[in-house]
Amino acid sequence: MKKYILLSSAAAVALTFVACTPTDGTNGTNGTNGTIGTNGTNGTNGTNGTNGASPVFNSDLSSKISFTKVEAPITDANKMAILTSSGVAYADGYTDALSFTSLMSAGAVNNGQKFGLLKNSNDVAITYTDGSPFICDGENGNASGSGLDHVSLLQKDSRLFMVAQFECQVGAMYGFELEQNATNGKLSVKPNSMQYISQKDDFGGWVHCAGMTTPWNSHLGSEEYEPNARTVESSLNQTTMLTSNNYFNEVTKFYWADENNSNATANNNPYFYGYIPEVKVNGSVTPAIYTYTKHFAMGRASWEMAYVMPDNRTAYLGDDGSKVGFFMFIADTAKDLSAGTLYAAKWTQLSNVGAGVANLSWIKLGHSDDATIKAIVATEPKFSDIFNYAAPTGTTCPAGYTYISTSAGSECLNVKAGKETAAAFLETRRYAAMLGATTEYNKEEGVTYNPEKNVIYVAMSAISGTMSDTRGDIQLSQNNCGAVYELALTTSARDTNGVAINSGLVAMNQKGLVVGTPKTYTGVYSAYTCDVDGISNPDNVAYLADQNILAIGEDTSAHPNDFVWAFDTATGKMVRIASTPYGSETTSPYWYTNVNGYGYMTLTTQHPFGEILASDKDYNLTSNPFADKNSSIGVIGAFKFNPANR
Repeated sequence: MKKYILLSSAAAVALTFVACTPTDGTNGTNGTNGTIGTNGTNGTNGTNGTNGASPVFNSDLSSKISFTKVEAPITDANKMAILTSSGVAYADGYTDALSFTSLMSAGAVNNGQKFGLLKNSNDVAITYTDGSPFICDGENGNASGSGLDHVSLLQKDSRLFMVAQFECQVGAMYGFELEQNATNGKLSVKPNSMQYISQKDDFGGWVHCAGMTTPWNSHLGSEEYEPNARTVESSLNQTTMLTSNNYFNEVTKFYWADENNSNATANNNPYFYGYIPEVKVNGSVTPAIYTYTKHFAMGRASWEMAYVMPDNRTAYLGDDGSKVGFFMFIADTAKDLSAGTLYAAKWTQLSNVGAGVANLSWIKLGHSDDATIKAIVATEPKFSDIFNYAAPTGTTCPAGYTYISTSAGSECLNVKAGKETAAAFLETRRYAAMLGATTEYNKEEGVTYNPEKNVIYVAMSAISGTMSDTRGDIQLSQNNCGAVYELALTTSARDTNGVAINSGLVAMNQKGLVVGTPKTYTGVYSAYTCDVDGISNPDNVAYLADQNILAIGEDTSAHPNDFVWAFDTATGKMVRIASTPYGSETTSPYWYTNVNGYGYMTLTTQHPFGEILASDKDYNLTSNPFADKNSSIGVIGAFKFNPANR
């Protein structure tokens, strides 16, 4: 999810409001959508009426929860601080103060473990060339990468745990136990509880980005920016085992300790990385046991995250990068992601207005299981074992080859006989493109689900590149401030071969919901190139069920301080509820509505004072003695959704 500093044009935010479901009141006669009346006292729920074709937006419908506004920082002190909403009002009139609780910062020590310390393929702490510990903390560490990213709060065996993952080339995960104050819900880290989570049995970790807490209370992570196996193969130096891919080299040198081929029996391989990992915790024993598993059956791409739907089987996967795809995985068995069917989306455009409107169709890539794909990976395959490659002439390929254009560039490919499964699950984006799926999305980020409207939301950091040209499936106007899309679901869908898709939660329509537009400022906001009161480069999204609130986190340079917004899906109103320090990004906003009766929103501040330029207006803040440059995780709350805790 690391941001790209390429926002050269200026833009202002436009909001597209969509349908909502009103609060149940006295039942009227069913019919075509009519005007929604003023909300009355809730009565007994009546029988649901038939859905209309085009539900009507009602600007008078009030939100169930509202927040005090966080002002965009102006002073140096506020630009360097984590600011969060100071109060919340609930629908029943109850108001309460809110605060932010910091739980853990990179470099902190607990149970003899240093948070963010990277370890090698033998789970031994890595030290840098000068003997210093190899810490993943963005610009404040010495490992290559962005630092602390997504965390999951897990309730298991009457205990409360947190799993945190780090977005460096050498990936790392840590788990620790939390303690909760029964009187006010305040959370704290339990002393002597932190553990490093080993990844060595599944070829190590790689650029862990966003994630989620599954419905069965496990941590579902990601591996972003999978190495390009074709260029790794073509540039591999057989003496040093290094390549033209710096990410890959970092892992070769430090995780595998193989820069001089000293570990030749376990050489690095590009197909080790680019999957969805899951961490389960067993809290019935002390110390707790964390188990790490990569789900090879979910395919390999630049995963921002996978979002599992309430059926515990359907998962949507965001592919982060330029010229990428959108994917869906249907597990064979509920709560078990080890086997299933993988699909890729095709965008059929209906409108180019704003962020666009399109119908989606789904192309089946294949069915497999973790064990089968892992066995292929264990053979350390090369790109040339799976594909024949030829350089295209423009968009023309030799006979028998298929032209594709993806994040790997323009290629002519031919799948070798019997290698279709390897192509589908090891080269998911390339294979999808070969079968006709859309690989024109740009910086596709977080995914979340709104059960009240039965839609999912997907963040697109910027509408640019192949989304804003005049070729291919997606042809929109460039918008460097990005958008959040709403995708309507259907209970019955077939793939492009006419075969029924075994899920009742299949996305079939995609349209812009919250759209950013550039804007030019003078004065205190002169560093802003996207509207200060609107989204800029949306990244993570999380829906607060039953409260109409969609949290939208940013990863942007167009706002010097990155924000988290609460977008009311009923009224279309948007309130800034968090601001992170200059040069950081907001990661990991995720809602938890009932943790022993209290609610929380997690918030990670990643690489503060990190993603900056010497020409920036506020560059001097990087040398301020009060600048805290450590990535950190905390929670906003406790929310008292349960009146019994007020």
